[in-house]
Amino acid sequence: MEAKLNPRKIRDIVDGFHYNELEGKGLYGLAGNLTIQPEYQRNYIYNDGKKDVAVIDSLLKGYPLGLIYFNQPIQDEDKFEILDGQQRITSIGRFFKGLFVVKDTDGNEQYFSSLSKHQQDQILETELLIYDCYGTEAEIKEWFRTINIVGVPLTAQELRNAVYSGPFVDAAKKVFSNSSSAIMSKWANFVKGNPARQEVLEVALDWVAQREGTSIDSYMAKHREDSDCNELQTYFEAVIDWAASVFEMKDNSMQGVAWNTLYENYGSQAYSPTEMTMAAEDLLSDPQVKSKKGIYEYLLGGKTATHLLNVRVFTEAVKKKIYKLQTREAGQKGISNCSYCAIGHDEKKAKIWTLKEMDADHVTAWSKGGSTEESNCELLCKSHNRAKGNA
Repeated sequence: MEAKLNPRKIRDIVDGFHYNELEGKGLYGLAGNLTIQPEYQRNYIYNDGKKDVAVIDSLLKGYPLGLIYFNQPIQDEDKFEILDGQQRITSIGRFFKGLFVVKDTDGNEQYFSSLSKHQQDQILETELLIYDCYGTEAEIKEWFRTINIVGVPLTAQELRNAVYSGPFVDAAKKVFSNSSSAIMSKWANFVKGNPARQEVLEVALDWVAQREGTSIDSYMAKHREDSDCNELQTYFEAVIDWAASVFEMKDNSMQGVAWNTLYENYGSQAYSPTEMTMAAEDLLSDPQVKSKKGIYEYLLGGKTATHLLNVRVFTEAVKKKIYKLQTREAGQKGISNCSYCAIGHDEKKAKIWTLKEMDADHVTAWSKGGSTEESNCELLCKSHNRAKGNA
C-alpha cells in the first residue's frame, strides 16, 4: 500500500458533483473523475442538520477538516475513489448544490448561493489535505476498515458491504437501503433499524442465511458476483407479507420479532386475521403481560406457551402473606399447606412445606381471566405447581 500527498481545492472537488439520495451509489466529483461513494462505502449519514452543518461551519471559520484519502484504482490512473472522507465531501457538495442551509453569525439561514462572494470563495479555495493511495483490493479494504475505527463507527453490515462489495451488494443496497422507498414504511412495522446504516439489509441477510443454515458472511461471499438480489428480496418479502396477513395492525412490539422463525414454524397454518389481530391487541393492552414481543408466537402456537408472555408474577410480600395464612389454616386442620397434597393419600397429606419449597400460583389461571392479585394467589408445592400447568 502506497500513499502520496496530493492536496486539492474544494472548487475542483465539487466540479461535476452529483447527488441523488435514492441511488445506492453514484456520487461524483472532480469533473466526473472522482467516485465519492464507491460500492464498499456506507450510505451518506451526515444529513442530520448537525454533522453536515458542522462541516460547513468549519470551512467558514477556517478550521481544518482533517486528512482525506483517495484510492486510485491501478487499472485506471485518471479515476479516483474516496477511501475516507466521503461524509465530509458529500456534505460540502450538497451545500454547494443548495440542499441545506447553515446559519451565519447573525443567526440568518444561508444557502451557498446566498453567501457573500468572499465566503463562497473562502469555501471553494479551501485546500483539502488528500492522500492518493495505491494498492490491491485486499489492501485498500483492509485500510478502509482500519481508518474507520474512529469517528462514527461503521456498523457490522457496513463493514460486510465493504468486504464483499460487488454487483450483489449494489443490488441489495438499492432495495434495502432506500429510506424513501414506499415499501420501507411497511417493512418498518416489522423490522427495526435504519436503512441508511444497512440495518434493514442486515436483517434480511440474517433471515435468508438462517434458512440456509449459514452465516451472513458466508451468504454474501457465495452471492458476491450475483447481478441481482432476487432470492434475498423474495424471501424477505414472503416473511413480511405473511406476518402482515396474519396481524393486520401496527405496534412497536412487532419490530425486532424473529418473524423468519415464526414463518418457518407456522407459515403453513391457516389463521383468521381478524381473530389474531383482536387477540394481539387485547394482550398488548393487558398490563399483566410483560413480554409484548412474545405475544405473536404465543398466539401462533395456539395460546399454550404462557411463559412467552412473562405474565406479571406475585410479589414476595404477597407470597409471604399467603404462605402464613395457608400454613396457619393447615396446622389447625392437621393437613398439608399445599391444597393438592392435602387431598392426597400419601405421606405428604399432612406435610408442611417451607416457603422455599413452594411456588405462587394463580387460583384461576391468568389465561382464563385470573388476575395477578392477592385474592387470586395460592401457594403449591413445586411438584404440584408444575403438574398443574395452565389448568
